[in-house]
Amino acid sequence: MTGVLELAAGILLAAGAVYFVLRPIFRPEMAAYGNRETENETEGEDPDDDLSPRAVALRALKEIEFDRATGKLSDADYDVLKTRYTTEALAALRAEAGERGAGSGPLLERTAPRSLLPVPACPTHGPRPEADAQFCSACGRRLATAPGYCARCGTALEHDAHYCHSCGARVAA
Repeated sequence: MTGVLELAAGILLAAGAVYFVLRPIFRPEMAAYGNRETENETEGEDPDDDLSPRAVALRALKEIEFDRATGKLSDADYDVLKTRYTTEALAALRAEAGERGAGSGPLLERTAPRSLLPVPACPTHGPRPEADAQFCSACGRRLATAPGYCARCGTALEHDAHYCHSCGARVAA
């Protein structure tokens, strides 16, 4: 007798689960009643719905930051894309500031913080834009920041040299 009751309870539970799963398919108007959101009342805006130039450029900047962090984007591609999207975002911000009127105050530009790491520099052409370059992209000379080379003239140094044998500059330890 208890086996029959357990079987009947199991069948009722299974039928109830099937009913709740299939109810939105067979009666879509019932599913709309459960949704408390109306056309005039929204719980929140989806940030991806904002297609303004400012939002698009800022989302693109976040995306390339993520792609670079996960290794999907090379440093060279990242630099090119970051420059492009930063320019677009600044233009959109300036346009927004212009739409708000002159009373809102000027849009302050922030410069990127200066890195304390040495910038690769060619003795002839100066600092290079490539962060990891070993040679100058203009003349092909070895850059001053390359290990084992003089920071002033770019000449190869001897193993334990304290001074450059070409220009006499003191070599960093």
